Order: sequence, then structure tokens, then C-alpha cells
Amino acid sequence: MRRSSGPLAAVIAFLTFLGLLLPTAATAATDARAVGPLPSVVPRPQEMARLGPDIRVPAEVRVVYGDGVDQPTRELVASVLRRAGARYLRGGSGPGLTVTVGRLADAPVANALRAAGGRVPADLPAEGYALAARGRTVALAGADADGTYYAAQTLRQLATGSQTGRAIASVAVVDHPLMPLRGVIEGFYGSPWTHAERMDQLAFYGDVKMNTYVYAPKDDPYHREKWREPYPADKLAQLGELVRQAIGHHVRFTFALSPGNSLCYSDPAEFTALQAKLGALYDLGVRSFSVPLDDISYTRWNCAADRAAYGEPSQRAAGEAQADLLNRVQKEFLDAREGTAPLQTVPTEYGDVTDTAYKKALRERLDPRVEVMWTGTDVVPPRITVADATRAAAVWGRKVFVWDNYPVNDYGQAEGRLLLAPYDAREPGLHQQLSGLVLNPMNQAAASKVALFGGADFAWNDTAYDPDRTWRTAAAYLAGDDPDPATVSALLAFFDTQHLAPTFGDEPWQPQAPELAARLARFRTDWDAGRQRAALNALRPSAALLATASATIRADVADRGFVADSAPWLDALALWGRAFERTLDALGARLDGDTARAQRWFAEASSLAARAGRIRTIPGETRPEGPVRVADGVLDTFLAAAPGLGSRPAR
Repeated sequence: MRRSSGPLAAVIAFLTFLGLLLPTAATAATDARAVGPLPSVVPRPQEMARLGPDIRVPAEVRVVYGDGVDQPTRELVASVLRRAGARYLRGGSGPGLTVTVGRLADAPVANALRAAGGRVPADLPAEGYALAARGRTVALAGADADGTYYAAQTLRQLATGSQTGRAIASVAVVDHPLMPLRGVIEGFYGSPWTHAERMDQLAFYGDVKMNTYVYAPKDDPYHREKWREPYPADKLAQLGELVRQAIGHHVRFTFALSPGNSLCYSDPAEFTALQAKLGALYDLGVRSFSVPLDDISYTRWNCAADRAAYGEPSQRAAGEAQADLLNRVQKEFLDAREGTAPLQTVPTEYGDVTDTAYKKALRERLDPRVEVMWTGTDVVPPRITVADATRAAAVWGRKVFVWDNYPVNDYGQAEGRLLLAPYDAREPGLHQQLSGLVLNPMNQAAASKVALFGGADFAWNDTAYDPDRTWRTAAAYLAGDDPDPATVSALLAFFDTQHLAPTFGDEPWQPQAPELAARLARFRTDWDAGRQRAALNALRPSAALLATASATIRADVADRGFVADSAPWLDALALWGRAFERTLDALGARLDGDTARAQRWFAEASSLAARAGRIRTIPGETRPEGPVRVADGVLDTFLAAAPGLGSRPAR
């Protein structure tokens, strides 16, 4: 450990003195009971405890950086403090609030952490950090550069910048991720994301402490069909910008090249072309690569030379050929270059745990460093359990890297749907059996953030994951800094109408509109019991919320990409909400004995519902295209049945 010296050491000595004047841990615990609950941080930290009352942020704040703190972290810390009320950021020692940022191994930084009331962990894993804020001292201490950046991301969530209160929550945090690889694979079919959407996504991944982005859009011709051809100069320049954006947000950019549809495994020229394509991306700064071999046929060869080298097409022959290719990429390309991560691949058999000759060949022949992706027990599994992952590790001979096909919506059962249910049905404890987790998102990049929020939280700390908590936090994030509760409520109501999560079969793994369905069930119980007036009064706020949610979202949600992605669904929701209100009006009129008005309003509701049903997805945006679906099977069923509701004497 280096000896402390210079201005940083002087500042820390001053902070340590101040720390002696602050409350003891016992007093801080007493204060904690008076200052309310812990703040919400996503991903949920491994440890977080209150130290005292929130810290008011003055106009002038002193910020002291240790050695090796990168520019993105410095910029993030500065932006957080300015949002919390600081107008002037100074260096050096002095009175007032001082924020110290650096590596935990740097003694002055560790001393600042102690002065702020934090715990200095003896063994902090990679990407981990410790943070403490108390009195006039805030300390951010990372195990490494990533951990320091993640400490700053937690500080962002601890700081408030509203006009009613500019402060930093007084807490101590010790935290680290449970899964080493956490992120997103852009691996869907249909319209790829735009460059602007990818840039926005990479910034978002930094916010939620995801560290992995796999570039693998199926409909990028240079990723798949034209894999041998170099990217045009303009596309290569965009990829370079994405790599720099990823680095700036502490995200590993993984470039995937998928040659399996046309590759001749035994042709030396093919491997030369593969190396050249990967080498161009290495020159841009990419250090992580994938060669996926999914969604191809292994019952035929693409050249006669492969038949001569490996025999007749078969599962085992395909496994041997693929293993040989992947081993060469690992040993001849990656091992020959500095700073590279282990190769990743998606095997042709990626969605089960059945042992086969193909899996056996890869298990026996593939370099043990190669990361093998697996989608679960199906392409879109209803759940992933620890037992499933244990069986997968056994058949692949290594921990698997989960490619989770949620919230992707590029298949028939997802036609007309945004998939906005929380990330769920993945068993706590999976981190012990997985090397990582990436989610395959929707064509709608910004709308995918709802589920990706949950994936980030789960991958970081699956043992404490709460899908409902994370779902609500995702709504607040999309709404913007210090969001209006009405905006968050509107988003959650909209999410509920897009809650159905289909599989490749007939049964979804998450139900449609569970909150609305529960309210309608309570309505029906009260109605059938003769409490019609009470039933109507209780349901009207739900109808009003759905009728106005679209306008609220369009006006107030900060993430404009989300608003654009959701446009046709918001159009339909407004109509369905008005139809809902008119249906309740009609039921009320019938209770009043006004049959003519009831019939008129039922007819108006039917017309509104029909208009909603004619709205379609954005052309060219989603595969497959079709009519948008809003709380289907729940709201439409209720509205259709409402005119036939009988009545007992009203109460």
C-alpha cells in the first residue's frame, strides 16, 4: 500500500479529525431511527445502513480524487453534486462538505471512508465498492476503476436535487456484483437499433451497473450474411463511437460475428477472413468477441472439404468442427493480442439440458476458457432454476452464460405487444451456477429498459431481488429526476396493460394486466353481491387513470425514446381508457333507470374499443407486425360482458 502524501493526505487527516467530532456508530444508529427508511438503490447493494440525517449540500463542495480515477467517474461525481445543489467544486482541504473519490487500496481514501463512518472491507471483490456519507464527509472507495465508477452511480441515487430538498442520504454501503457478466445482447430479428438508440442504451447500462453489451443484431448483414466483408467506413466509424461510449460507461463492448450459415470450417481462407473481420474491430478498441453458431443447420456441410475433414454431417461432427473453429479463434486470435477477454459463443443447441453427441463433442473438445451461452430449458423459458443451470453446467462442462430471451418480442406469440412485465421467475442463487446473464431486448430499445432494469438488479444481487420494487424504480427512472408521483403511477398503469409475457407455446409465463384484473374481480364480487354503487365508485379511479395515462406519459416522461417506442400503444390505451369510463357511465345510467342513456354510452364504448383495435404497430419497427394489444383478455373481456351484467337491488 502506498504511503499517503501531498494534498490528498492533508485533506484526509483533516477529515479524520472531523470524523472524531461526529456521532459515534451507536449514536448514528439512534439517529437512523429518526430519519426514515433507507433510500432505494438499484441494483440493491449487498449491505446498506443508515448513519444519520441526510447531508445538506452547500453551494461550495470540496472534491478530492485519488490516483487513477478516470474522467467518466470524475464527470459523474461532478454532475451528481451539481444536481444536488453545489455550484462550486473545489479541491484541497478546508471547511464544509468534502467528497473523496478513489481506490480502496489507497490509504487516504480508506481513511476518508472511516472518517465518514463507513466500513473498510478486508477483501472487496472486483467491481466492488464501499461508500459512506456522514456529517461533512462523503467517501467513495472502489476495489478497481469499475468499482469506483459504480460507487459514483450509487451516489447519484443517494442525492436529491428537488427544490424542496437538496441533500445526500447519510448511509454506509459495502457492495459488489454476484455475477461477473451482466448486460444485454442485441440479438433479435427485425429492425436493428439505430446508432442513437445504442448510444443511449450504453449510457443506461452504466447507470444500472451492467458491464456487458453484445453486438449481435440478426438483421445486420455484416454480422451474419456478409460476415466475410469488411464494414463500410461509415458503419465502422459508428462502431468505433459505440466502443468509446461503452468504455466511458464501464461497459464491455462484445462484438459478435456469426458465420455459421455459410462457413467452410476446414478452408484456411475462411479463418483468415474471420480473423481480418475481428481484427478490424480489435483495432477500434474491442477486446471481447463472440462467434455465435445459433440458428443454423448442423445436418449439412457448406463445402465438400468439411465432409472430407469431419465425415458425414451429424451432431458429433458439427460439434467437433465448431470446437476446432472456436479453439483457433481463442488461441490464434485472442491469445495473440493484449487485453482480450475469453471468447464467447452460442452453440447450435442452446435451449435445453439434454445431453447429445453434439454437446458431448463440445464438452470434450472446446477450450475451457470459452464462454458458452444458454437460453434456459427452452428458447423462451417460463422460468430458470438453479437446478436447470446445474444440469446445463454438467452437459456443457462449464458454468453457462445465460442469454435470456426476455423482453424480446420478435416471434409470433408476441405480435402486437410491448413486454413490460418485471423481470421475474429466475431463481435466487443462480449466480452460483452462472458465469453471467444477458437479456435479449425488444426492437423498441427505450421500452426495453423496464425489463432490463430488473435484469441488472437480478444479475448484481439475485439473492435480494424484488421484481415489484425494481419495476417501480424503473418507472421512476423513465419519468426523470425527482419525478411526479402521478407520472410514475401513469407509467405503472401502462406497464400493467403490457404485462403478458408469452412463450413459444400457448401459455404465457407472466399474465396480462394482473393489477387491473384484480380490480375487475373485486368489482364483479361487489356487483354480484348487490353493492353496485360501491363497485362503480371503487372502479372509476382505475378507469380514469387508464384514460389519462397516455397524455400524462407523453407530457411528463423524460425518456422521450420510451414515449416514441410506445406511441401506438399509448394511442390505443387512451381509447380503451375512454371506453372503460363510458362503460362505467352506462352501468351507472342503467342503475339510475335511464335505459336510453345507458344504451348510448354502451354503443360509444363499443365504438371506442373498435377504434383502438384497429391501431397497428409502427411499420418496419417490429417483427412481426400487427394490431397493438392493450390488456387483452382482461379489459376487452370486461367491456364486452358489461352490457349483460345483471343487477340485484343496489346498495
